[in-house]
Amino acid sequence: MTGRIAKRVTVLMGGWSAERAVSLNSGAAAVAALREAGYMAEAIDVARDPLCFLAQLRDSRPDVVFNALHGRFGEDGRIQGLLDILGLPYTHSGALSSAMAMDKPTAKAVFAAAGIAVADHVLVGPDAFADPDHEPMERPYVIKPPNEGSSVAVHVVTEGSNVLAQLRQHWPYDGPAMVERFIPGRELTVAVMGDGDAVRPLAVTEITTQRGFYDYDAKYVAGGSVHVLPAALDADTTAACLELSARAHRALGCRGVSRADLRLDGETVYLLEVNTQPGMTATSLVPEQAAHVGLSFPALCAWMVEAATCDG
Repeated sequence: MTGRIAKRVTVLMGGWSAERAVSLNSGAAAVAALREAGYMAEAIDVARDPLCFLAQLRDSRPDVVFNALHGRFGEDGRIQGLLDILGLPYTHSGALSSAMAMDKPTAKAVFAAAGIAVADHVLVGPDAFADPDHEPMERPYVIKPPNEGSSVAVHVVTEGSNVLAQLRQHWPYDGPAMVERFIPGRELTVAVMGDGDAVRPLAVTEITTQRGFYDYDAKYVAGGSVHVLPAALDADTTAACLELSARAHRALGCRGVSRADLRLDGETVYLLEVNTQPGMTATSLVPEQAAHVGLSFPALCAWMVEAATCDG
């Protein structure tokens, strides 16, 4: 670890998005891993007031910022843009890539242009759920906010589902809803590391759950899902998942670490989304895949710090 001992790393965590609790877990785990790797690491719970946040950064005097925020404001390019202005190198993707990935319709347009299969979708206003005799799409379909992560407020509408009755009363987000064709099949995910031509997809994990689909509780409640690593796929399908995920990472201009979420329907691999700020506890999907290819959690966090940069 020569040359790293004196490096000060400030871990951003918490914040005020719907994924605050997830971010606190990622941040605490990253601090512990970075200290084990030999860094001077400390965490700050990011204040919403930008002047307070700037004071927090000033007091922590970082050489590098490790961004463990999840959700809006921390994952959508806004924090990244501020760090760019300050000239502070930070982990994960830059402002533009983060903003495109977080806005699901924009990301899907980028993926489609790169020749990646995505589910058909429409954007609708809350009034689209008002008429019980006219639905925005033939069932089954998925309703989700266009700019949230961790499956927050995602609903799968199947035959017999009564979720529309709830949404007629209240759509809890400003702006439109995204209605997307439900893709049946196997839930897969691939972690990708690197930037530009030096992009490395790690492995394919299959996620199984008894909850019907991989919702927030399946992701974060103990026993909510099972990770099968490596996924039991034939060599051609595995190669297709790895190549597609690397292509999506490059199409968005991601750097550092990302995670592609996929669905295998028959022989077709669909890309659901790319997460530019994936969960970062030792048992999260990305660290699991890193360990599978021989990279420990402290080593993964150290690599992210050494790869950190900013757009200035």
